[in-house]
Amino acid sequence: MKRLFQSYLNTSLIIKITVALVLGVIAGLILQEQATVLAPFGDLLLRLLKFVILPLILFTLIVGINQTGISNLGRMGGKVFLYYLGTSALAILVGVSVASLFNPGTGVSLQGNESVEVPDNPGVTSVLLNIVPDNIVTAFTEMNLLGIIFTAFVFGIAISYLRSTNAYQKQANSLYRVIEGLNEATLTVMKGILQYVPIGIFAIIAEIIGTRGADVLSSLGSFIGVLYIALLVQLGFYMVLLAVTKNRPGAFMREARTPLVTAFVTQSSSGTLPVTLNAAKNLNLNKGLYGFSLPLGATINMDGAAIRIAVSAVFAANVINQPLGLAEILQIVLVGVLASVGTAGVPGAGIIMIATVFSQVGLPMETVALLTAVDVFVGMGATALNVTGDLVGTKLIDQTEKPKNQTA
Repeated sequence: MKRLFQSYLNTSLIIKITVALVLGVIAGLILQEQATVLAPFGDLLLRLLKFVILPLILFTLIVGINQTGISNLGRMGGKVFLYYLGTSALAILVGVSVASLFNPGTGVSLQGNESVEVPDNPGVTSVLLNIVPDNIVTAFTEMNLLGIIFTAFVFGIAISYLRSTNAYQKQANSLYRVIEGLNEATLTVMKGILQYVPIGIFAIIAEIIGTRGADVLSSLGSFIGVLYIALLVQLGFYMVLLAVTKNRPGAFMREARTPLVTAFVTQSSSGTLPVTLNAAKNLNLNKGLYGFSLPLGATINMDGAAIRIAVSAVFAANVINQPLGLAEILQIVLVGVLASVGTAGVPGAGIIMIATVFSQVGLPMETVALLTAVDVFVGMGATALNVTGDLVGTKLIDQTEKPKNQTA
């Protein structure tokens, strides 16, 4: 047993995850509804990942700020925001273009009795105000990622400043060493959690396949197919960006594939964050950059969600036989980008984003209910692209900073 366990530990993580995916599909097809008995193992994975998110963000960002220097933060932050806004807008254009080419929803009719409970959209202003928590403890207990980032950012800058002064330099250096130790302890805990990831992925996939079956897939298959084509086009754009900037896409994907698969299965950018941060560490990226850009990206950068909005809008327009014009397409691009930020971190965010865009361009809300039937399959692909986009952006921005960091 000890030798078997050691063999498991020594096996590559991506091999273990791949085997877990295949076995999960097989188990789901065999067990069907009984696959729900495996649900606790999947829930445990999600709990473990959420368990380590808070210390990872807090300590990684504080340590990163102190290693990078305050003067570099503003420049890097500006690049991160520009990249996120630019790729989100491009993702919606890709989604509209691919969907307009294949026209999903043609021939599908509404029965007139579909309905869905759509949570209130908090709006962009509310999300921006939520960056500054009115209570630090509440920000941590409610897993307010933007609030946690802000807290780490403020205290990281304060510690960095005190380390450069004469009055409190000794105390600040001692405090920084403690946080540095806590960061290493968190990374050690993370290594242990990564060993459980394949087991959790097996359980989640088995439950999804067992409970959803193939009926839902076949009923809205054209919509799912077009969405995944658009996701692959956007992924291809990322690979071209890497190649043009003299990065090897294959080498990048070797590190990115673990968070990509984890995001695909868990459908949570935030829940996958510990694995994404670990991939950035393995890519030798600047800790100060990825400690800021990846948690922020998990909250507001949603290229996959943007594509989902676009394809859903074209689908709904085809269902009611009213193809979108140029004005509606431009409106979808604008509202879609704002909606992807305005619904950040809200449960059921995908449904909120779609409902927000539909209400703005006059598309029927009944189609939102129709799309919820395949929400899990749509969310899997969209989340995987979200996480990949975050990592690609961080990699590219890190490359532009490398000469400055080396001379700093």
